[in-house]
Amino acid sequence: MNPIASIPTEVLMSDALLRRLDVPGPRYTSYPTADRFVEAFGPNEYRQALRQRSQGAVVGGAPPLSLYVHIPFCEALCYYCACNKIITKHHSRGREYLQLLEQEVALHAAELGKAQTISQLHLGGGSPTFLDDSELTELMALLRKAFKPARNAEISIEVDPRTATRDRLRHLAELGFNRISFGIQDFDPDVQAAVHRVQSFESVRELVAEARALRFESINADLIYGLPKQTPDSFKRTIAQVAELRPTRIALYAYAHLPHRFKPQRRIDADALPSAEQRIEMLRSALAGLIGNGYVYIGMDHFALPTDSLAIAKRQGRLHRNFQGYSTQPDCDLISLGVSAIGRVGATYSQNAKTLPEYSDALAQGEFPIVRGLALTRDDLMRRTVIMALMCQGRVDFESVELAHLVNFREVFAPELEQLAGMQAMGLVEVSEQAIQVTAMGWFFVRAVAMVFDRHLRADRVRERFSRII
Repeated sequence: MNPIASIPTEVLMSDALLRRLDVPGPRYTSYPTADRFVEAFGPNEYRQALRQRSQGAVVGGAPPLSLYVHIPFCEALCYYCACNKIITKHHSRGREYLQLLEQEVALHAAELGKAQTISQLHLGGGSPTFLDDSELTELMALLRKAFKPARNAEISIEVDPRTATRDRLRHLAELGFNRISFGIQDFDPDVQAAVHRVQSFESVRELVAEARALRFESINADLIYGLPKQTPDSFKRTIAQVAELRPTRIALYAYAHLPHRFKPQRRIDADALPSAEQRIEMLRSALAGLIGNGYVYIGMDHFALPTDSLAIAKRQGRLHRNFQGYSTQPDCDLISLGVSAIGRVGATYSQNAKTLPEYSDALAQGEFPIVRGLALTRDDLMRRTVIMALMCQGRVDFESVELAHLVNFREVFAPELEQLAGMQAMGLVEVSEQAIQVTAMGWFFVRAVAMVFDRHLRADRVRERFSRII
């Protein structure tokens, strides 16, 4: 049975299994993961990767192109947030930031040429809607001058419901955005106060209704479980309210309390966080509630209505994964612009400077603001193939890996196959002579299965930098 095509409508997970697999681990939006990037990869290496892509395009060999723009500004601090952001009420900073983005776009155009076709464009943050209507218009004009969206391109934006209005949504539609994501997290007033993010159910319902009336192709809602003051009962109410809104997609994330890494989280009262048992019950209840309301479990944190393109891609075995999570798009090179943005070009990953002064200084010198990255080895590329096949299709056919990477799968991955025996005993995978198949139950724990093939993770047992699987 293919777990991608059949997920049980009832979530039959034992507490023992949930506790056993409740360990920190990567989300595998890339392999190797971003914590493996090195400072030895800088602007020169990134420029070389762009030139290799440009040369490949000449002979028809370049992969599709995706574009991400990071807008770091937020008006208020959400205590749970682990994103790179700048808290300010001075909206003049948005105009200054656009000038920096213009310089970065020009550097890319010089290497790749103008009018590069893109299949995806995503604005994230921070809060992209920190920019006003005129600034968003200017940003989209800048991007369209250097990059040409394909006719069926996915053009998406993250929206803070606290600062959005119906008029703002209409303007986004006029600018060509066809996908929209609302950061909800939780509707319980006590939880909202504890994380400093207050927004009413009624206000969000109004925005979702307007987005639907404007015919956005996809409306996403982000939720988080494990926040302070949350209880299984209160989160069950939030799930019911979100199901009532009927967004086409839902992202359900587990809160990772890492105050030693993320300063805003030090404002959270650790004693108010739910227990491990409560988190497990929240997850179990949320899965049952969403699936019971007709949502398809895409994998990891993602759900979608059966008619959504993500659910269709899942049924057809066409899921892909990138730095934004699951996607319908085939493997793309990703050009990422803005502070801290992470991109992928060819067999390389790269990340921009994490602070605005460092980012600005590099651009002032006419240089790409790349501060670290990674050139993937043959072993990295092979393991990425395996991990992404598990994460997206729930299956690895040995022959396909052998033909692509000229290896004997059982010989190269003998230790991993031995480790999978324990997971097979737990009912998470089935290992045959030809393939590894994730079971329907194992699909809920696919991160744990993928971790078996992570050579870097195996060599480094310090995993506190990652969120927990449950």
